[in-house]
Amino acid sequence: MYLLGCEIGSSSVKASIVDAQSGQAVASDFYPKEEAAIKALRPGWAEQDPEQWWNYIVHAVKGALADGNINGQDVKAIGISYQMHGLVVVDKNKAVLRPSIIWCDSRAVPYGERAFRSIGETHCLSTLLNSPGNFTAAKLAWIKEYEPALFENIYKIMLPGDYVAMRMTGEIGTTVSGLSEGIFWDFKNNCLSEDIMKFFGFGKELIPAIKPTFGIQGELIHAAAQELGLKKGTPVTYRAGDQPNNALSLNVLNPGELAATGGTSGVVYGVNSHVAYDTLSRVNTFAHVNHTAENPRLGILLCINGVGILNSWVKRNITAEGITYHQLNDLADTAPIGCDGLSILPFGNGAERMLENRRIDCSIHGLNFNIHTQAHLARAAQEGIVFSFKYGMDIMNQLGIDIDVIRAGNANLFLSPIFRETLAGVTGTVIELYNTSGSVGAAIGAGIGAGIYTDSKEAFSSLKKIDVIEPDGLKANQCLGAYETWKERLEKELKRG
Repeated sequence: MYLLGCEIGSSSVKASIVDAQSGQAVASDFYPKEEAAIKALRPGWAEQDPEQWWNYIVHAVKGALADGNINGQDVKAIGISYQMHGLVVVDKNKAVLRPSIIWCDSRAVPYGERAFRSIGETHCLSTLLNSPGNFTAAKLAWIKEYEPALFENIYKIMLPGDYVAMRMTGEIGTTVSGLSEGIFWDFKNNCLSEDIMKFFGFGKELIPAIKPTFGIQGELIHAAAQELGLKKGTPVTYRAGDQPNNALSLNVLNPGELAATGGTSGVVYGVNSHVAYDTLSRVNTFAHVNHTAENPRLGILLCINGVGILNSWVKRNITAEGITYHQLNDLADTAPIGCDGLSILPFGNGAERMLENRRIDCSIHGLNFNIHTQAHLARAAQEGIVFSFKYGMDIMNQLGIDIDVIRAGNANLFLSPIFRETLAGVTGTVIELYNTSGSVGAAIGAGIGAGIYTDSKEAFSSLKKIDVIEPDGLKANQCLGAYETWKERLEKELKRG
């Protein structure tokens, strides 16, 4: 008996097949093999064709079945993870009316800002837990103004995962978690936000029916089953955005638990048990996969743009040509903690929400031509990234998130001993590393939703730690000292900006 997880990213789609009994991934594939195209017809725009997502899913699922020599009839449930905040619009025939405006498209920023001011900043934050910003609701407002004839033909709006579920099951639905990521959900009244719908002039009929995050969301229709090589009637039993799903894949479901990633950008995602918001809207708050009105579980999401991209810039431009990341880590390890007073502020990849949407760019501080080397720069880059995580995690702590453990996949920057040890030291928190992925998490989520697992404890009983990093007392003190210097330099830059 197998479980299928599909992860719809903006670069590719990945499919993983998990043996339900062992909980282990037995096959996987991804498509396309080259990075998927993103259309940018104007600066700041980013669109993708939803039909292509479906094409990618078909290839990835068939590839995973072939990789494991698995009969599709033996797949018992399907889970979906997807790129957050995108907008898909369809007509009454379920035909897509235009390309999806995806998460990194910034055209809707002015619409979110106007809603924030008009509805009231405090009211938005206390009910929506976010500024309307550049999220799905604001993207729909842009269509309403600039494509009014198309807007009139919209039957339903969907997030990317909702569209994929529709292609699989023929049913149009969404989730509370999905509505919250689109900034459509009122957390005070636990319903669709009247404020947002009224301000933008949206009819409630545009919003799909609400489905449970875990549970029967529909069954594979004949056409989809044939395309995918699966059995007609196979249930779709889980869907969630990529960051809540990444947290699920790491068994981050309760207060005190935190998931982190360190790819091109960095994400820290913690779980809160009570409704809270940052008055400066420096972090985002969404309904987590296990959120209910009676038992709140809110995902507090911190995103830092300039993470792995800084490390790769150092590799390309400062060190010897052809150096590997492993060699870069070895080089950085020859410099002392604190880099003899050298600090790097890693904010060179656009405006940072954590810094109140300010763009201060990357900067190097305390550089001494007589003592500092490539090794110091390499280490200062990784320390600067860690310190930006710490700065954001302190904001999360102010919202009532007391972090007991940081869980992460054993990938990207978490492969670096310096990065891991500095993060453990400066936060005073144990880090646990796991060999898992978003598509595997979606498959496990499907098992929970289908009732194959009685609860999350059983579902993740096979999740194995591959490494544990504990704070080292002396090193932790040195890291904290370096962090205070870094923080002082950041705050000076913010004042100067």
